[in-house]
Amino acid sequence: MPDGLLVTGAWTVPDAELSERFSRSSGPGGQGVNTADSRVELSFDVAGAASVPDHLRARVLDRLAGRLVDGVLTVVASEHRTQLANRKAARERMASVLRDACAPPPPKRRPTRPTRGSQERRIAAKKRRGQLKRGRQGPSE
Repeated sequence: MPDGLLVTGAWTVPDAELSERFSRSSGPGGQGVNTADSRVELSFDVAGAASVPDHLRARVLDRLAGRLVDGVLTVVASEHRTQLANRKAARERMASVLRDACAPPPPKRRPTRPTRGSQERRIAAKKRRGQLKRGRQGPSE
């Protein structure tokens, strides 16, 4: 495994701050599924980690609030048959989640008004629709 988890160009989570747990995976696989501990749970203490830059900590904690349990982010991988492949998948998933959480917020939307042409097209479409519905009605007496 590499020497840490690269999140962004300036932020790498060292291996010492990651904890891995292994367990038996569910699903098909015959005899091997009952003996091999190929499922991987990768955990990272976002709230208490020294590697998280101070300017990103609040943003990451806020964005991941629904996924954290006592400030710890846990990612599970069990889609591969081998433990090594699941370890790699869990690390990639953890990096992706942290990368999305620390991304800068999108720029604020500037409110705009509909153009005159779009308003006219909308009204014309409504008139056509009303005409069509009136055409379906039977003769009134």
